[in-house]
Amino acid sequence: MDSYFLSYLLIFVGFFITLYAQIHITNTYKKYAKVNNKKGLTGRETARQILDSHGLSNIYIVETNGFLSDHYDPSRKVIRLSREIYHGTSISSLAVAAHECGHAIQDKENYSFLRFRSMFIPIVNFASYAGYFALLFGILFQALDLIYLGIALEFVMLFFQLITLPVEFDASKRALQILEGNYLEKKEKESAKKVLTAAALTYVASVVTTLLEIARLLLIFGNRDDS
Repeated sequence: MDSYFLSYLLIFVGFFITLYAQIHITNTYKKYAKVNNKKGLTGRETARQILDSHGLSNIYIVETNGFLSDHYDPSRKVIRLSREIYHGTSISSLAVAAHECGHAIQDKENYSFLRFRSMFIPIVNFASYAGYFALLFGILFQALDLIYLGIALEFVMLFFQLITLPVEFDASKRALQILEGNYLEKKEKESAKKVLTAAALTYVASVVTTLLEIARLLLIFGNRDDS
């Protein structure tokens, strides 16, 4: 099979996987965003109660813009919740808020993968920019050394994504355990689990997509090197 045909096929597969993951998380989130939790708690109230019960009253909770832009900032000790999560009383709001609290608890307990990922962020930020320009100039000037440097930096991105997987899975596991005990009934917990599972799929999709991109680049330029 022609290497260029395979490369385009890999592009299509990677695009399809990413698109499917995004559609799945969006649809799942919106479905359970319409279902209010029985206790009527907002995402902010849930996060505050979880943090305080784990001795994390020093963590601030702030509202941020964007759709599903929620995240925990370990350097500033802040949980940022998007508007719908911050004010919402849905199953989705509680699930996402509890997940971010899971990251804060990881931070308190010095969870090794979270620590390593945080230290690795400056490196991966550099690698993403440097890799892009290495590939761009390598292709423009037919410089295989630059192309291989760009591919090597793609592996740095892949490594970071692999580190992210256990961090996200563990935070979701912690969130479900906390929600089941004090915040959600059994049926509600199953709904929250679906939201968190759909979110985790986006991280898995990122890993697979990066693997496909590396395979595509090696397929094209590896053959060129052999010739």
